[in-house]
Amino acid sequence: MLRLWTLAQRPQAALQQCRLLHSTVVKCAQAAETKAPSSSGKWTPSSIRTGLIARKRGMTAMWDDHGARVPVTVLQLENCQVTANIVHVRPDRSEYHAVQLGASDRPKRTTTRQMRGHFSKARVKPKYVVKEFPVTADAHVPVGTTLSAVHFVPGQFVDVIANSIGKGFQGAMKRWNFKGLRASHGVSVSHRSAGTTGQNQDPGRVWPGRKMAGRLGGERTTVQNLTVVRVDTALDLIFVKGAVPGVDDAQVLVRDAKKRLVSAATVNQAKGLYEKVLPKGVDDLPFPAGTKEMAKTLPPVIEAPSKRSSPFIPRE
Repeated sequence: MLRLWTLAQRPQAALQQCRLLHSTVVKCAQAAETKAPSSSGKWTPSSIRTGLIARKRGMTAMWDDHGARVPVTVLQLENCQVTANIVHVRPDRSEYHAVQLGASDRPKRTTTRQMRGHFSKARVKPKYVVKEFPVTADAHVPVGTTLSAVHFVPGQFVDVIANSIGKGFQGAMKRWNFKGLRASHGVSVSHRSAGTTGQNQDPGRVWPGRKMAGRLGGERTTVQNLTVVRVDTALDLIFVKGAVPGVDDAQVLVRDAKKRLVSAATVNQAKGLYEKVLPKGVDDLPFPAGTKEMAKTLPPVIEAPSKRSSPFIPRE
């Protein structure tokens, strides 16, 4: 409040700060257009690619080569396009690089004037969702590029980020996996209660962070190291093994797994274990991204071979 009052007393200083802020934003935007380096076209273990914005369509089941049932989540891309390349110089002179994506076309009449200008500059249709993904300096994608499901190779690992399903106010057993009290004799109408929460007379209060009943779900959640088992290039579908947070038809963010792909590639490259830089069965990754033009040259459905051994072949 004191700072705002001071600026009110000195309108000229406030005007200068606003001009400085505006000029800084303009310079960053111009740097993103001019300084964005061109990609080398070859993925390296030190490269970090952009992710994708997809829509969760639901769960189904698949069967691998050996007849094993695999539960999968179906993710679909809805005209996911690059809307901007971001290059920002931090105070310590290090650079932050990111690729901004937009997905799910929306009517022009429901788009704000500012965002309409942003999308028209990128020469793409207005989008419902706009997100940015941090990348390395060599992983920028040309503005206006339409990304495809072939961005992810079957057999690789991905992280999926979304808002979890909100479950409302829940008790301690469901929220924190408490085992509850005895279900037999000696417990009177408190089988699912959390029990005591306080301390003795000293300190005489409940410590902050105590696990108690409260709202469950509805939070930004990341599920790591999920395997891509199939890619449908015709319908832009990505089949991911396992469950994904969020309700059906929710927007999710999919990126290369930080632990089992990005970090593992860097470590194995430094150790000289070149055969373990990428997961088994994956030879290379589309770089800087998998595009619609690339998808036209590939089969309509690409599946990853089963990672388990056949039960009908004796082990050596």
